[in-house]
Amino acid sequence: VTRVIAKRSQGYFSKQQRALGELNGHIEEVYTGHKIIKAFSMEEKSLEHFDEINEKLYEAGLKAFFISGTIMPLMNFINNIGFILISTVGGVLAIRNAVTIGDVQAFAQYSKQFTQPIIQTANIANILQATIASAERVFEILDEEEEIPDKKDSEVIEMPRGEVAFQNVDFSYKEEEPLIEDMNMDIKSGQTIAIVGPTGAGKTTIVNLLMRFYEIGGGKITVDGIDTRDMSREHLRNIFGMVLQDTWLFNGTIRENIAYGKQDATEDEIIRASKAAHADYFIRRLPDGYDTMLGEEASNISQGQKQLLTIARAILADPAILILDEATSSVDTRTEIYIQKAMQTLMKGRTSFVIAHRLSTIRDADLILVINEGSIIEKGTHEELLAQKGFYADLYNSQFTGRMRVKGRA
Repeated sequence: VTRVIAKRSQGYFSKQQRALGELNGHIEEVYTGHKIIKAFSMEEKSLEHFDEINEKLYEAGLKAFFISGTIMPLMNFINNIGFILISTVGGVLAIRNAVTIGDVQAFAQYSKQFTQPIIQTANIANILQATIASAERVFEILDEEEEIPDKKDSEVIEMPRGEVAFQNVDFSYKEEEPLIEDMNMDIKSGQTIAIVGPTGAGKTTIVNLLMRFYEIGGGKITVDGIDTRDMSREHLRNIFGMVLQDTWLFNGTIRENIAYGKQDATEDEIIRASKAAHADYFIRRLPDGYDTMLGEEASNISQGQKQLLTIARAILADPAILILDEATSSVDTRTEIYIQKAMQTLMKGRTSFVIAHRLSTIRDADLILVINEGSIIEKGTHEELLAQKGFYADLYNSQFTGRMRVKGRA
């Protein structure tokens, strides 16, 4: 009986957990994107979607607990049937003097004690159904493939120069769908490398492979001649500094955010980094200056100011290799000028990888790599690539022509 009921209730408990996860995800999405929802007047739609998910959760939970809740009544019913049979048969035998009343009473008590552990086991099995359904979602995470452990005797670069090489690198998110195939490039110390290409070409993936967020499928990547797999991830990532379009600032003061990459930084070092990033001016205009608390998603400062803070953080960390992922693609022109000046200060003397869609920001790069479908299809300086009249030239001219049309209409 327990097996049959448990099998049916298990399916509904799993549905309940999935619906609960979907509901929590929807609530988080609404909370973080409430401005967009209000801007498009989608409050009613969001509430309707919430009600739909909540209804699924209610139905799955009701069926799960109803079915699992029948175990104890059924077990007690079966136990009582046994008690009735013992009493009836025992009564008949007692009337015929085959047994005594005491024997019947003793047998009834022993029968109850015998079935009690079975009932308790059924109750435990009932409780386990909800636990197993929850555990399934946990096991999905635990069953994920773990990172390859670092080597015990890992290599250490005492004075990183910033030389990077890709040698016959292959990579794919899915085995049947290769993204990067046989990629080769040789970057010298201090060079500024621009990586351009259409969306989905593999630009950001190259950065993820550099920092070993993903493991390559073939070939090797070296920094200063040392295979990145021979270094510990912590040491490798300490060589890099990142300034991303999607800025990440945690709850805390501006001072703490700037010093995140260098916890022992002095006040003078923090201020110098802020001045180099052209962030000191706006920080001092805030009521609490460097002690200003940044709230949820740092909503009390602008997007451009967030990027200036991340640049200051990178300057303070003083990395040998810099990664700029579309760092000026979502700010106004004036702020972009400040950011560009800060970038020039930051990139000076460092190997820098710049990923950008706006090709006007990378004209001065030492080398431009044009990526398409995971392969380098063109490389050279801005002038060299324009002279080739290939993919890059078409991409550049399309952007330039688009801007000229917009200006003409204005």
